[in-house]
Amino acid sequence: MSSPSFDTGATLTHVNAKAALAAGVAQIAAGATCVNCAPLTQFDSSALAVLMAWQRAARKRGSTLEILALPPALLSLARAYGVDELITTAVQP
Repeated sequence: MSSPSFDTGATLTHVNAKAALAAGVAQIAAGATCVNCAPLTQFDSSALAVLMAWQRAARKRGSTLEILALPPALLSLARAYGVDELITTAVQP
């Protein structure tokens, strides 16, 4: 049985970060415990902030948020900012 999940969408930049944050928090509040980043092709550092905020929202609910298919370039950006250990992924590439 798979965990309730949602997708990031193709773009997660400063332009749509606030809307993406709200949409993800709503999914988490509805019970989602997994986010699929596979569709994500365009992103900036805002994506990292949103992912960490989603994880905080899940922790507030007493659960965790598993991050699937984090693009290698986004993981590299997280490492550059020194926040890679704050992003909980199912499988680190």
